[in-house]
Parts: sequence; structure tokens; C-alpha cells
Amino acid sequence: MLETSARLLRLLSLLQTPREWSGTELARRLEVSTRTVRNDVERLRQLGYPVHGTRGSDGGYRLAAGTAMPPLLLDDEEAVAVAVGLRTAAGGGITGIEETSLRALAKLEQVLPSRLRHRVNALQTYTVKVTSDRGPRVDAAVLTAIAAACRDRERLRFDYRDRGGAATVRSVEPYRLVNWGRRWYLVAWDTERRDWRTFRVDRLAPLTPTGPRFAPRELPDDDVAAYVARRVGSAPWRVTVSVTVHAPAERMAERVPPSAGMFEAVDAETCVFRTGADNPETLAVWLGMLGADFEVTEPPELVEHLRALANRYHRSTPGAGG
Repeated sequence: MLETSARLLRLLSLLQTPREWSGTELARRLEVSTRTVRNDVERLRQLGYPVHGTRGSDGGYRLAAGTAMPPLLLDDEEAVAVAVGLRTAAGGGITGIEETSLRALAKLEQVLPSRLRHRVNALQTYTVKVTSDRGPRVDAAVLTAIAAACRDRERLRFDYRDRGGAATVRSVEPYRLVNWGRRWYLVAWDTERRDWRTFRVDRLAPLTPTGPRFAPRELPDDDVAAYVARRVGSAPWRVTVSVTVHAPAERMAERVPPSAGMFEAVDAETCVFRTGADNPETLAVWLGMLGADFEVTEPPELVEHLRALANRYHRSTPGAGG
């Protein structure tokens, strides 16, 4: 009986992977006959696991969604990743899931082997999370509603506030949610403007019910995250600048976060850094992180701030004089 129980757990673990298994593959993995596999599958069905099977040369077994959540069988790396993710979510930027994450984490840590619990605790003890109260928080229910509309290919209507605070009602075909620069963005096809748009999720409020289903379109870019970065990077900042940098674009892109701006290569040793911010002080921070020579000719307020900053740094150096 112990061997049978252990084999059933192993079979359940295999079926939980997102693929379809042939009876021959399962028999080879479990080192049993295909008849034993059929019997074990039937035992799992009797226990309430919805194991679907198809006949034929392309047939096989897969575990479908049921009416209840089955026990999840995780390997060591998966268990550590889930535990760390739950701890992060408990103090993250999505409202409404902190308490739920803590409850799930308590259940998981209760059954973690000591070797894995030590790994999770080490990660928690020796890593420091940098938080910012200025970052917008998004309600988990809003993210769930949007994700469901993306999955089901249903039109989404929502109240939206733009950068200036103006309110509109939008109707879109939602495609992807992207977390970028401490914010959540929705990439969608605007049905009224007949074009792709990127929306800040913290500025929208979904309206129910959702609309009719839609036929999927080709995404505006294979790399949706890069698409959002370009769109957000061209947002109407109060101060914008194009800086000539005397260094390769690839090397410069490694020194600053993508949210800072975009680098465009001029030649092998020169690039243009296009960036923006609400004030010249923030722009000076990005430029200081480049670690390379650069040229700034405008706007005047940035040039003036950089000169004042250079004089301040010069005065702070011992022996620099007046």
C-alpha cells in the first residue's frame, strides 16, 4: 500500500505539469506497466482528481481544473520561490492581498522541511527591500478583473483619469498587464480611437459587466515590456532632454534602469540618451549614473542646474579652494 500511495503522489506530481502525458511516458517515468498507469489514473479519479484522457496515437492524460483546489506537489526550488513570493506580496504594492498572502505563507512554512525553511529565512534575513511610499498601489481585485478580461478576450470598459486628472470612459480590447517602473500598465486596443493604448492601472476603475468577446489582434510588439517602456518613456514630462553620450549604447543601457529613458546608438562609441522628469534634479541623477562624458545644451534650467551642481562638487573637494 505504501508503494502504491507513493506512486500515486508521483503520478499526481507529473500530471500537475502543464502538458499532456501519454500512458507510455507515464509508465516509463513510474517504472510500471501501462495497465498500472490506467489503474492509478482511475484511483485518482475516484479520489476526486479530474484526470482527462484521450484515445489514439496523439492521446494522453492531463489534469484539468476541478471544483476544489487539489494538493500541490512542489519541488525544492518551487517551494522556496513560492515562499519568497508570498513574503514579498505580503508587503508589496498590490492592496488587498497582504493578509491572504500571510495566511498562505503560514500554511506553506508549516510543512516546509527544515532545510528549505532555513533557505527561505536566510533570504528574508540577508536581503533588504527598498520601498517607496510614492509608488501607486493597485487593488488586487482590479488586477484580477483585468487579467480575466485578457484571458477571456472580453472587451473592458472603465473610468479613466489621465495625467491631468481629466476623466473619461474608455472601451478597449485588453491584451497584457505589464509591471514596469513600480507601476502596472494595461496594453489594449482602444475601440473608439482605433489604435493601441497604454493605460496606468492605478488610474482606472473597471465597469461591469464586461463587453462582448473579440477576435485577437497581432500585438504592437513581440516584446510587450519594451513597448510599454517606449510609450511610458515618451510621456509628457515637464522637462525632457536628448543628451549626447560618448559611450556605446549597450553599455549605457546597463547602467541606468529602463524607466530612466531610452538609448539610441549613433555609432560604435556614441549614443543619444532621451529621457525626461518633472524636475532637473532628477535628470541630473540619471546623467550622473552614466559614468561617461556627455554633452547637454538644453533646456536652460537643466544646464544651469548642472553647472551649479558641478561647482558644489568642486567646492566639496579638499584643497579645491574657492
